[in-house]
Amino acid sequence: MASLVRHVTIDCADSYALAEWWAKALDGKVSDEDSPGDPEVLVESAGVGLLFIRVPEGKTLKNRLHLDLQPQDRTRDEEVERLLALGATLFEDHRTPDGKGWATLTDPEGNEFCVERSAAERIATG
Repeated sequence: MASLVRHVTIDCADSYALAEWWAKALDGKVSDEDSPGDPEVLVESAGVGLLFIRVPEGKTLKNRLHLDLQPQDRTRDEEVERLLALGATLFEDHRTPDGKGWATLTDPEGNEFCVERSAAERIATG
């Protein structure tokens, strides 16, 4: 059998704070083994886990890898609004008048991620 992705690792300045934010965004939880001040903090959620690792350098360029989120129980636009209320920032809006497209947001440390249409929206708009 081939290898499986165990988790996606994200460099950051404050591993615990960013992990807490992503746990809320993904309706997951910070691992019980992690606590504030830890250099590595794991978010457990449905799908793949996210591991946040504190690094000394700040983010300076566009991410070479990013997450694409697909809402499970709400629309894309409802999910964008929920994430903005949690502290995300709208970076680029690629939503189109016909209901297609996606929104690119950034987390509190500036890491880009996209919010796509839900499965129900994809079926409804083709």
